[in-house]
Amino acid sequence: MNRKLLSQKPPVLSIALISGAALAYEILLMRLLSIIHWHHFAYMIISVALLGYGASGTFLALSRDRLKGRFSSAFIINAVLFGLTSVICYLLAQSLPFNALEILWDPQQPLWLLCIYLLLFIPFFCAANCICLSFSEFPRQVHRVYCFDLLGAGMGAMAAIAALFLLMPMTALSAVAMLGLLTALVAMIELKSGNLRHRIALLMIIALVAASTHGLEMKLSQFKGLSQALQVQGAAEVDTRSSPLGLLTTVESLSVPFRHAPGLSLNAPGAPPEQLAVFTDGDGMSMITANRGSAEALDYLDYVTSALPYHTLAPSLKGRAPDVLVLGAGGGSDVLQALHLGAARVDAVEVNAQFIRLVRQIFGEFSGFLYDDPRVQVHISEARGFVSSSPRQWDLIQIALLDSFGAAAAGLHALSENYLYTVEAFKEYLGKLRPGGILATTRWIKLPPRDGLKMIATAAMALEQSGINTPGDHLVLIRGWNTSTLLVRNQSFTAGELEQVRQFCRERWFDLAYYPGINEKETNQYNQQQKPWFYQGSKSLLSERREAFFRDYKFDIRPATDDQPYFFHFLKWRSLAEILSLRGQGGLPLLEQGYLILVATLAQAVLASLVLVLLPLWMGGRSRQQGQDGLGRVFAYFLAIGFAFMLVEIAFIQKFILFLSHPLYAVAVVLSAFLVCAGLGSAVSGKWSAKFTIYPVVAGIGVLAVLYVYLLPPLFQQLISLPDMAKIGISAALIAPLAFLMGMPFPLGLSQLARLSPSRVPWAWGINGCASVMGAVLATLLAIHAGFMVVVLFAVLLYFLAAATARKATA
Repeated sequence: MNRKLLSQKPPVLSIALISGAALAYEILLMRLLSIIHWHHFAYMIISVALLGYGASGTFLALSRDRLKGRFSSAFIINAVLFGLTSVICYLLAQSLPFNALEILWDPQQPLWLLCIYLLLFIPFFCAANCICLSFSEFPRQVHRVYCFDLLGAGMGAMAAIAALFLLMPMTALSAVAMLGLLTALVAMIELKSGNLRHRIALLMIIALVAASTHGLEMKLSQFKGLSQALQVQGAAEVDTRSSPLGLLTTVESLSVPFRHAPGLSLNAPGAPPEQLAVFTDGDGMSMITANRGSAEALDYLDYVTSALPYHTLAPSLKGRAPDVLVLGAGGGSDVLQALHLGAARVDAVEVNAQFIRLVRQIFGEFSGFLYDDPRVQVHISEARGFVSSSPRQWDLIQIALLDSFGAAAAGLHALSENYLYTVEAFKEYLGKLRPGGILATTRWIKLPPRDGLKMIATAAMALEQSGINTPGDHLVLIRGWNTSTLLVRNQSFTAGELEQVRQFCRERWFDLAYYPGINEKETNQYNQQQKPWFYQGSKSLLSERREAFFRDYKFDIRPATDDQPYFFHFLKWRSLAEILSLRGQGGLPLLEQGYLILVATLAQAVLASLVLVLLPLWMGGRSRQQGQDGLGRVFAYFLAIGFAFMLVEIAFIQKFILFLSHPLYAVAVVLSAFLVCAGLGSAVSGKWSAKFTIYPVVAGIGVLAVLYVYLLPPLFQQLISLPDMAKIGISAALIAPLAFLMGMPFPLGLSQLARLSPSRVPWAWGINGCASVMGAVLATLLAIHAGFMVVVLFAVLLYFLAAATARKATA
């Protein structure tokens, strides 16, 4: 080892900067791929990033001798390469002809996906080399290197979120690239490496990158809604704005006007008026409808399935206008419908403030200043959090139809954690209704039925858990040609209300699917299906045959819960072969593309880890004839803590989404708190590194994790109404002790290994990275099938396995 460097301190500022840049790049790639493809590629980016770290350990383990005495130049070169490749590799990946929708029938698509995987791997590999080089070069200060690595990553997570509020995604990407180059400059100063000419050259490279990346554009998939809308003659973007919650693109089409009204009756008297389409991340179309004071122009709003609750409520309200809560207000279609159908007051809840600004200011005149109407109260909040914390009650709670039909039909939301449609959520909604109030949800129709039946099952279970023994008396389901609407009432439907339902369907040519006392002959009359599937499924789900129906049905329609909030996951593995056999008959839309891409990502992660991490390490160890004593224990220890850390981190991000009432806050707060507090734990562990004390640390992790699993839900319920800043502070305080302890096992183990076998330090880093690669994807798969509680308990088991391995190694 270079004696001069051994006496130096590690370049901790440069380490923090490169770690922060890498994590910021990871978050930005997740946003960029959500926009140009779909959000489920976020899991691929987590896997890619961690693979870079694993492969880095392999590379440095095999190149250790050649890099001796070259730490400074190697660190600086890798920082420069990160800055350059972060933009270049993204642009190359964006230019590849990959189409997620064809991945199951075009054999070239998996290869293109692998190419994207490997291209985006390169920048993370370069950044990881900087960190791993530091571990190898300063083995006596492992805890300090790891501390600043995690502190930098935590700061990078917060900086990335802040950048997405202020900058367009591609501009933020350029900023990350320049941060990588700036790290190289800081490293030159910290390590006293390079002369003035070298530093001036690096400054010129930074300026060149800034100039060349200005004005770069994203290339959206041609199959996203925005791309297809812009193919129409005369269609043009009239406004674009971005935030971490989504890229909102407003499109105007003068030649072929938008006419979007999900569930519109074939018997409707007229078409919708002029509309503007607003796309979120290139999909999920929401409309801003022209409102120029003509009630007749808005009559179409009474001819969609979502209008049913306004007619059903009329008898019980006895002439009183209803108070309505709209969850997911978006462009205002449901708010406009509520006002047109006589609502006295509408509480409109929308999580994205940019949407409110569009309707209220940018296109305020076009929308008739809808959100400034004195009957409308706008709330910028996550829907579930608003309901939990609000003291009000309503006559009608309307859950808007937010996703696009194409994305829903393709199963692209299968990985989307959605707390709107869980059993616990329905119980909360029912508790916020006035006596006789109605919860209404509208979903796209898929055949065979999935969404509609899962909604019936969810409502039935929520009613039963609320103490109602005959849930069928509280439910009504109707359908049109492409949407279904479910009504859930906190009291039994009366004969007068059911007559309103029948009349509404007769006049608008909608089909009855279920109501208390329905006869099969009343179903499937207008929008005819091969069989009355919705009726048959509803009757089975509301009878003693429910469990058998869940078991035998071709799709998973068991209700989602807060522990398994994957409402849009319907795939059963035993149905996969049958669906694939229908490829030639158009059966592939029955598959969930998002879920299968997650499985493909896990397979790629395992394969890439074997090829890029484990196999080279094993081959290199054999070729050097290194001693094999203890290799198995080292492998087991670092593999276990790599898996465990990732499982806990991802599970807790999901746990805190409900409490913080905002997915963005959950990611920013939980990720930053975990990394920063784990970094502090690493720093403290340096005092214990001489005496290997992993067992009490793991015991503390196990106790806290299990306590949190059982205590956090009721605690969150008590504190949910607190202001956002108070909840953020409480979240950080709750995470701190667990994360502090979780930051210790890795540096404690690495310090011990550095004393006993320094050459194996990069090897251990690679193994840990390899586990994290697979753990990131495995956490989600486990959560889908078993729930987040099982994910956390499995992580605790892995920590105890690591502790047992460490005790044997030191016995």
